Amino acid sequence: MGYLIIIGTDDSIFGLAVETSGRTGSVALACGGRTIAEAEFPHGLQHAAGIVRIIDELCRGSGWRPESIRHVYVSAGPGSFTGLRIGITLAKMMALATGARIVAVPTMRVLVENAPAEARHVVIVLDAKRDQIYTARFERTVSGWEQREPTQVEALRDVLARAPRPVHLIGEGIPQHAHFIPEGDRQIAVTDQSCWRARAQVVAAVGWRMACAGEFADPWTLAPVYVRPPEAEERLARAAGGNPTKPG
Repeated sequence: MGYLIIIGTDDSIFGLAVETSGRTGSVALACGGRTIAEAEFPHGLQHAAGIVRIIDELCRGSGWRPESIRHVYVSAGPGSFTGLRIGITLAKMMALATGARIVAVPTMRVLVENAPAEARHVVIVLDAKRDQIYTARFERTVSGWEQREPTQVEALRDVLARAPRPVHLIGEGIPQHAHFIPEGDRQIAVTDQSCWRARAQVVAAVGWRMACAGEFADPWTLAPVYVRPPEAEERLARAAGGNPTKPG
């Protein structure tokens, strides 16, 4: 487990950021959206209780008490079904135990923050299996990143066919869908692998901005953003004669 310590804090609201949407999870403590400490853990951590132990270690190392956390910023998806359920469950546990307020941060908004400085148009690429991706398209403006297409499931070749150029690709699904990227097209830039995964410190920064705008979630109704249901649910829907692409 690695730790990132950033010198200097804001004596603002204490927040906890949780990122469990990808292959590597992470949690971070933050003041005013600025990360104080961060820890990473493998995707194989299958229970919220295991992450709670990591959070306790971070709090002790930073001189925090868990009950002092007033905001929980959680990466809400899309992404790993199991990981998202764990992250959302943890956020609800914290809210109910401490009274902290939850901010459900769209994972796409977290990933686009990894874009290099020269990027203007960005397409997010997360593997959705069956030659499809979870994707969204963003454009950099004077006020920051604006989402130009909604989060959806689609084939990368179709997304690229209408995306403005030059366009940068970000996301852990790039290797599985690289064969859809036209060879020799210099207007399509595959970002460095270090840009592909979401991190808790970015969840904290985006979550803080959302909190300042009053974008809090109801812990009783909060659910992961799946875009489409898990494969097992799709099979059940098909067997029942329902629509397998519509989340329940």
